[in-house]
Amino acid sequence: MLFLARMDVSFPAHLTAEQVADFQVREKAYSAQLQESGKMQGIWRIVGEYANHSIYDVESNDELHEILSGFPMYAHMKIKVTPLAKHPNSIR
Repeated sequence: MLFLARMDVSFPAHLTAEQVADFQVREKAYSAQLQESGKMQGIWRIVGEYANHSIYDVESNDELHEILSGFPMYAHMKIKVTPLAKHPNSIR
């Protein structure tokens, strides 16, 4: 099952620069693991925002939820998920 996820990150003002940097390091490692496993098919920055679009290929809604809730920044994210289906005009 393919899903498009938009993730918007908003850190609370009380976090220090060091805490934010720690989140970013852990987030990068988790994202790399998902990409290497094939669960995350791609990730794209949204220009001008602290946000991204990413594509997930998973077996179920529950698996996707488990993956998304595993992100170190999860508590500071607003996530919108869109299920995807093959378009009849796709040549792939």
